[in-house]
Amino acid sequence: MKKWMVLIACMVLLHAEHNYTNALVDEKSPYLQQHAHNPVHWYPWGEEAFEKAKIEQKLIFLSIGYSTCHWCHEMEQESFRDESVAKLLNDHYISIKVDREEYPQIDKKYQKLFLQRYGKRGGWPLSVFLSPNREVFHLATYIPKEEGYGSKGLMKLLPEFAALQKKPKVFNRRIDFYKKLAEEESKRQELKAGVLSQMIQQAVSEIAKTYDEQYGGFAFRPKYPEASKIELLLTAYRLSGDRDALKMAKETLHKMAQSGVYDQVEGGFFRYTTDEAWLNPHFEKMLYTNAEMIPVYVQMYLLTEDPVCKQVVEETIAHMEKHFTCEGLFLSASDADSDGEEGGYYIYDYLKVQEALLAEGWGKEEVEAVLNYYGIEEDGNVDGEFSHLHISSGTKPNRAEELKKYLQSVRQKRHFPFVDRKIITAWNAMMIKALFYAGKIDAKYTELGKKHLKKLFETMFRDGVLYHYTLPETVPVQKAILEDYAFLTDALIEGYEQTYHAEYLKYSEQLAKESIEKFYRKKQWYLSSSKIGVLADFDDRYYTSALSVMLESLLRLASLTEKRSYLKIVEESIAEHGGILETEPSKAPKLFQTYMRLKQGDVTIHAEKRVLQKAHKQIDSIRYPFVLSKAQEAEGYLACGIGQCFAQEKDIDKLIEKIEQMKKDQVGPLWQK
Repeated sequence: MKKWMVLIACMVLLHAEHNYTNALVDEKSPYLQQHAHNPVHWYPWGEEAFEKAKIEQKLIFLSIGYSTCHWCHEMEQESFRDESVAKLLNDHYISIKVDREEYPQIDKKYQKLFLQRYGKRGGWPLSVFLSPNREVFHLATYIPKEEGYGSKGLMKLLPEFAALQKKPKVFNRRIDFYKKLAEEESKRQELKAGVLSQMIQQAVSEIAKTYDEQYGGFAFRPKYPEASKIELLLTAYRLSGDRDALKMAKETLHKMAQSGVYDQVEGGFFRYTTDEAWLNPHFEKMLYTNAEMIPVYVQMYLLTEDPVCKQVVEETIAHMEKHFTCEGLFLSASDADSDGEEGGYYIYDYLKVQEALLAEGWGKEEVEAVLNYYGIEEDGNVDGEFSHLHISSGTKPNRAEELKKYLQSVRQKRHFPFVDRKIITAWNAMMIKALFYAGKIDAKYTELGKKHLKKLFETMFRDGVLYHYTLPETVPVQKAILEDYAFLTDALIEGYEQTYHAEYLKYSEQLAKESIEKFYRKKQWYLSSSKIGVLADFDDRYYTSALSVMLESLLRLASLTEKRSYLKIVEESIAEHGGILETEPSKAPKLFQTYMRLKQGDVTIHAEKRVLQKAHKQIDSIRYPFVLSKAQEAEGYLACGIGQCFAQEKDIDKLIEKIEQMKKDQVGPLWQK
């Protein structure tokens, strides 16, 4: 049967359920599937769409989002399902839909340009308008159908841009403007030699200027859990003894654990809150947010033994295992909406909860105490009479845990929000790294990390090729990009540090070598090996920069394998692109931590495997932040830098004393007690 006849037959079968079908119908991405029956003639990212735009001389409308994005849903329902908007797009544009989780390098390219243009973070949906030759002439995020939210609205913008194309001088001026922005972004910034102590003080001071003394965190609204910035503060404290750094990190983690950005009933973090007090979240949960928060809470627990930090780690891991796993792999995100209501799964009605507890025999004062403690208010705090939980007082009532169990039972009768079942190698690796890191608190998490890592390799590493993403029960087809290599290498090194399995170290080195071959060209790092050619950067705003993670992994591998070639690449990369460290080190937190590691150097403890495993607790307690351990035949314990060893002891505590003293002498006035 001819191809066009098959297509018509399929259209007829679908007609009973859908009025429209476009070119997204065969795509695997859940986000693209959500738009497959819009009246807009969407195309997936690819040469077919770009060739069509060039041949027909139509403008390109590129819309980037993801399946659990609330404002992506809003724009789809309001505009992309609307026949009048669709007609304008279909008549004058080639419309391309991109899942930012499927092509993060494409998203990164235009998000960077948005930042250059407006001086602030972009977000999703990201709306990009391009010429038939793929040249940007306008950038926006959510655009309403009609005028509002500071925007003209699609019904005005779309015909205006179509008319603008017919005015070459004005149209080309807009294109040239964006070209110059892109050129400015790609200019190299060389890093001059700086005094590390001054740079640490500068970074902590910069963070302090944005620090919210009342609620913790580093902005006012919206407010995100910024794991890499908290980790930087903890590293600065451990290296320099800066108590302001520790205070900001400690207070932020504590405030978040008690707030609405953390799910008080089941655990896990929401992506951000819309207010400065961390009370009103945007209710979607991202795998990467939770994966990156777990290690910083582990670090704080190791420093302070605060039971709240341990509870957050345990609850968050349990929540991710329950709701975000499929056959040993982690799924990417959950939606904000449940049964058509934003936050519907998470919020509670004061009167209904009160009535239920009283019916179970609770005393009135007991009920009021627990409802007050968790911020369940009579007038509601998020949507009419509904309340979202947060801890609102310092004294925990006797029956607080009983209330949590009751609220959990209520949730069991509700529908958990839609979960995007995309399995992304990078995000899975983040979560696996978090599990290995949590093994410092409880060895059961190390075992869990091993199981998930094994499954990830079986699924995403096929015939010697690493892949970027897949869906359950499907074969991956898109090859891995820099972030997949970076975060998986990081997870393997962390796994090695907890287990001393030699194959973890072997695979981490294999991935590092492949990364250099695929993504490092003429001292430039690229996000992918494709023709798109997007330069990697050190931006930690959404999640930690893949390039910064890769550079840190190369440093750790240089210490663990004694291969200075890795060290050279890190030095070159930071020298070429690390200018931000000179001007605003706090703007690239992970890069600055990597730079501190480069300047101060790793200490690697060598000993037999069983001996190291026995000493894990003491090694984890070392104040110096850049300590590794390697299993090998040795008499007792040996402490080494790259190329030389400086201490040998049979007793681990004595070796630690020598390490701490050596680093105190090396760091000098930084090392304050």
